[in-house]
Amino acid sequence: MPEAPDNQNPPQQLPWPERFEALAKAAKDERLKRFYEAGSVAADTPIKDVPMVAVDFETTGLDPNQHSIVSIGLVPFTLNTIQIAGARHWLVKPPLPLHQTSITVHGITHTDIDKAPDLDEVLGDVLANLQGRIPVVHYRAIERPFLNVATQWRTGEGLDFPLLDTMAIESHLNPNRTLTFWQKLRRETPVSIRLSDSRGRYGLPHYTSHNALVDALATAELLMAQIRHHFSPETPIGDLWL
Repeated sequence: MPEAPDNQNPPQQLPWPERFEALAKAAKDERLKRFYEAGSVAADTPIKDVPMVAVDFETTGLDPNQHSIVSIGLVPFTLNTIQIAGARHWLVKPPLPLHQTSITVHGITHTDIDKAPDLDEVLGDVLANLQGRIPVVHYRAIERPFLNVATQWRTGEGLDFPLLDTMAIESHLNPNRTLTFWQKLRRETPVSIRLSDSRGRYGLPHYTSHNALVDALATAELLMAQIRHHFSPETPIGDLWL
């Protein structure tokens, strides 16, 4: 990326709307340019006015520099409405063969991805479904870094965007998750911030895990419950995004 002119902040230090403008000007790949040109809401926008999209990936492992995306689930929503008709799901073929450990976790086999496209073939469609919305994930160490590395590998350009992390919110709401000696002696169970356990605290129904589309829907519902119980529809998005 070109160096910022004197007396100007580099893009990573700018507020997200201005950062998107700078990234749009610098982007060479047309898919990335269109994504950034759609813009980002300002930090002071009430969350009730923010279009969002729940995102979940199934991957071959946990390291974005060594492992790959095999499944993507997206569910667009607002604080009041989940837009099921706009939900999308893709299987994509990783560059390297699947490991048995990942097959055991998500159930996606070599047969399932044998004729699946490379991520590059669906990247434009994926970005089109993300653009103009704030992604919502459960555990930010997966979706943003994996998509950034995958995009960098295929286009020579990285990808950056703000997001909400429902796991981070649960972590903030439940800071004392390490049991004391006496709690261990009483065989108490530590608070879990896994997706299914977090949903249970709000009375949300149990869904089968490790399907990207189902987990994306589960994440959207969890955020809606978190806002309803602990925040306000007027909470600025900038108070929650990362």
